Amino acid sequence: MLTILRKPELTLLLLFLAAGSAADTDFGGHGKLRGVANALPGDSIIRTVAPSVPFDAEGELRLNFKASGGAWRAEAAYSLFLLHGDRVAYRRDLADGVPLYPDDETRLLDLTHVFEDSGKRLALHRMDRLAIGYTSDDFVIRLGRQVLSWGNGLFFSSLDLVNPFDPAAIDTEYKTGDDMLYAQRLFETGNDLQAALVVRRKPDTGNVSSSRSSALLKYHAFIGASELDILFGKHYDEPVFGLGLARSVGGAVIRSDVSVTDSGGGYKTRFLLNGSLSWIAFGKNMSGSVEYFYSGFGLGDDDVLTTDVAANAELSEQLLRGDLFNIGRHYLAGNVLVEMTPLLSVTPTLFTNLSDGSALFQLIGQYSLSDNSVLLGSLNVPVGPPGTEFGGLKVPLTNLEFSAGPGIFLQLAGYF
Repeated sequence: MLTILRKPELTLLLLFLAAGSAADTDFGGHGKLRGVANALPGDSIIRTVAPSVPFDAEGELRLNFKASGGAWRAEAAYSLFLLHGDRVAYRRDLADGVPLYPDDETRLLDLTHVFEDSGKRLALHRMDRLAIGYTSDDFVIRLGRQVLSWGNGLFFSSLDLVNPFDPAAIDTEYKTGDDMLYAQRLFETGNDLQAALVVRRKPDTGNVSSSRSSALLKYHAFIGASELDILFGKHYDEPVFGLGLARSVGGAVIRSDVSVTDSGGGYKTRFLLNGSLSWIAFGKNMSGSVEYFYSGFGLGDDDVLTTDVAANAELSEQLLRGDLFNIGRHYLAGNVLVEMTPLLSVTPTLFTNLSDGSALFQLIGQYSLSDNSVLLGSLNVPVGPPGTEFGGLKVPLTNLEFSAGPGIFLQLAGYF
């Protein structure tokens, strides 16, 4: 059976055949076309392998499938990606083969197949969801490829340990799935206990490894008007403990998460505090959020070389695993969503690295073309002096920087 599941196309065929025997089924999905471009400064090392304005065109097809019968539920999602552009090519030279899209090198099931990865072309398809579950009045259990989202982060993450989103990601419609066993016990008080076992393989041998896997437990409780999370377990062979708190204060919602990880080189803390509020001004619906984030894994300097990041083994490991996406210690992020019309929203967003003074500004716009189509766009502008995260890390023994200039993101999505 595992041999069949390692073939995305055969897995998809089995799902369609099984759909006919299910008591209730639901089928849908989307198609997305997007373009990504950004200008490169003249002293950027990326210019040595890319044009001054790299451009990528991407296409994505996603098919979502759900089936249910009695207390049993099944879910699957198939994704096809087609890419053509400069980033596809230069990432091989500068990112040491780091994939542009999720792969299954370390997942339990290999449900990704790359058709082509050469020159400026990349084509692949994969199963992003493949799980079966049982639900009763007070118990839930699911097995297979699924998602896990814990914590109170709005931009960054402290308790969301399994595939958190990049804080600067524009399209966050679907979180990447992982192969896990998930269980939830529901209590009459409204509290619940959740457990997750995420099984992974070693990338060098392909063998299942407890040191690469995660075993996590989280208790969620209501205490008066507040919500409390208590998390503990093991994540990549690193003991972790976390607390989360959320409470409504006036018309705002205040949230906070803190996690402590024994990384082997000492205890590292990640902490976030955020607040969100909605209001009406100038006849427009608005909502705003602000969040402070601290990472004990980060660098606190303002004159950073690329080798400084590589030399910090704990930080590098977090970045490679996708647990962190930023190299600094102190961050402040905020945005304001303005509903210009019922169909158009505009969201200016600012990420600031408080350790080095650099920043990333994003202006995100979303327009509903119809009931089934949406246009999403973003202008991204990094700001900062050389030697900073968003200004560009210095490359040793050269006058170059690992940097990128202003960029644009444009996506057309159609749903069915």
